[in-house]
Order: sequence, then C-alpha cells, then structure tokens
Amino acid sequence: MLNKTMLIGNLGADVDTCYTKTQVAVATFRIATTERWKDNEGKAQESTEWHRIVAFGRLAEICSEYLSKGSRVYLEGRLQTRKWQDAEGVTRFTTEIIAREMKMLGGGERTDIPVPPEDGQEPPPSDDVPF
Repeated sequence: MLNKTMLIGNLGADVDTCYTKTQVAVATFRIATTERWKDNEGKAQESTEWHRIVAFGRLAEICSEYLSKGSRVYLEGRLQTRKWQDAEGVTRFTTEIIAREMKMLGGGERTDIPVPPEDGQEPPPSDDVPF
C-alpha cells in the first residue's frame, strides 16, 4: 500500500508550534495550492485548495524556525483523517498531511534544510497531541 502526498504551496499564516506532555514538538500550518488554466473561451481560471499540515519532532522545530506566512514550500508526507467530538457532542472529521519532508523554495539563502530522521517514523497519534 502507498499513502504519499507531495505538495508545493504557500503558507497562509505563521506556523503554530506547541509541545506534547512528553516534550515532542508539534507544528501545524496550512498551505495553499493553486491550479490555473484557461477555459473553453480563453478566460483565465483558478482554483485554490487549502491543506492542513502537521509536523512532529525536529521537523516541527525547523518549520517553526524557518517558515512564516507566505513562505513557498515543498512538502512530502502522508494523508491522515482524524475523528473527534466537539463541545456539543457532534462528530467531526479532519484530513491533514503528516509531513515527513520539507524543502523551502524561492528567496533566501537556504532552500533545503536537511531533516535527519529521528527513528524513521513520526510519533504515533495519541491523546498527548494538543489539537
């Protein structure tokens, strides 16, 4: 089986970073990907999708330190859908990309920050994740 997502997009806001009870960094942010084309009448069209990104450990710390609103990035990761109940007891779902690799694109001196794998895997989902 394969669960792999690759995106190039721009951050819509600064990275939000917090730590689990066991002091694992968790960074969350959203990136926009935009598709542009011309319709049958030659008019320019565009469609933007927003993607929720979650990074753990050292990758989360690097994202927090080097990325900000407007940053253009390449991300690789896997899709994950979570389910929870809100304050009113309504079941909610969210689909996010669990990042495994990030490369900064454009501008700035450094365009590729190597991220050494801590143990080859991100921490498993748990109740310790603060979102």
